[in-house]
Amino acid sequence: MFTNELKKGDKIRLRNGWDAKLEDNLKGNTRLCTVYGLFTEMGSVYSHDMMWKQNADGSVAEVIEHTPAQLKLKQRCAAMGF
Repeated sequence: MFTNELKKGDKIRLRNGWDAKLEDNLKGNTRLCTVYGLFTEMGSVYSHDMMWKQNADGSVAEVIEHTPAQLKLKQRCAAMGF
């Protein structure tokens, strides 16, 4: 499953291990998410940081694949130190 196929309300696991819920149906390099980490907050999340789609019970349903443009942005972010 590609990140552009994710829909509003889908629950995902991020690269850092935190859970998030998608809040938009847009496509591209960033998506609006509610992130459940140390605090619960809403904001933009890079698509290349989304790793797994979760089922309703929290188990991993599918691995998320990234587009070539998203992987290129990941390399640029790494080069800048992010």
